[in-house]
Amino acid sequence: MTPRDLHPGAWWIWALGLATAASATTNPFVLVLIIMAAVLVVVARRTEAPWALSFRLYVYLALLIITIRVLFRIVFGGVDGDIVLVTLPQIPLPDLAAGIQLLGPVTRTDLLGGLYDGLRLAAIIVCIGAANTLANPRRLLASLPPAFYELGTTIVVALSVFPQLAESVGRVRRARALRGDPGRGVGALRRIVVPVMEDALDRSMALAAGMDARGYGRAGTATVGERRTTGLLMIGGLVGLCVGVYALLDRTAPRWLVLPCLVAGVLVAAAGLVSAGRRVQQTRYRPDPWRVAELVAMACGIATATLVLTTSAAVAYPALDVLPQLSVPVLLAVLIAALPAFLTPPPVLDTTRRVLAKRGAT
Repeated sequence: MTPRDLHPGAWWIWALGLATAASATTNPFVLVLIIMAAVLVVVARRTEAPWALSFRLYVYLALLIITIRVLFRIVFGGVDGDIVLVTLPQIPLPDLAAGIQLLGPVTRTDLLGGLYDGLRLAAIIVCIGAANTLANPRRLLASLPPAFYELGTTIVVALSVFPQLAESVGRVRRARALRGDPGRGVGALRRIVVPVMEDALDRSMALAAGMDARGYGRAGTATVGERRTTGLLMIGGLVGLCVGVYALLDRTAPRWLVLPCLVAGVLVAAAGLVSAGRRVQQTRYRPDPWRVAELVAMACGIATATLVLTTSAAVAYPALDVLPQLSVPVLLAVLIAALPAFLTPPPVLDTTRRVLAKRGAT
């Protein structure tokens, strides 16, 4: 396949599908397989851009979350099982803290419960990190509909902070290494934090100035009446969606509220988005197309979430006293999640861009 950059929206839909699948299960085998599928796709399809260098930080964050969750269950766990692995000295608490136990017996159920919960959150973090690694945040902002322009600007800036910090850390460490600083230990960490924060702040200010010069955040020429109409439509759509979703989740609510409120909320919200998009004036230069590869990546994420959501409760939420089981739909979901590593075109690396630029110059 010819190398090209995939649409950032396709990567986000794929990653959100995997994150949805991870949030719908506590099976450790399924969660580990989802993490492995996300890592495989990232290794196969990430670029050399600055935001693509921060994926390992998400992996470190995921490992930290698992560790903290297990330690939390050890410190505040209590005896929830009959197999005691180790007995720690218990710290007595006053009567006001009745029901809370510090340390004491650590059971297998406590450890497995903390491990399962931490692994689920870690899998979601890795999936979001995969999307932030594979998708170009600036191209994502350019691909958003006009109604989400101002909100999308805030989200893109927030998403680009973590990759900018990773790039700043690498640049500062290389500069200190050239000066003979080994860059290890707590003392080196203190010497790195201030330059990194200063560099990230300078880059954020430069990004804000560049966005302001290009017209980001301008409200257009909408009148006061048009703005009020847009606000009423958005509020009405949100109210309809909230009532419909509440009626859908609450089995005691009248069933006749579900479909009418959802449909009315979607229609009113869509009208509000169209009205909000009219006051945002922007032009697009070479918009990213949606091709077969984008549709394949998006379908893989949706199929993964659907298969995991429809699996049996015994597989999705295994008991803590039995060995978790796998099923054919779950294995098929993980296999589908890893398909973008093979069915999407490889990205255009920075070295390839430089070669093409030199050929065009000559």
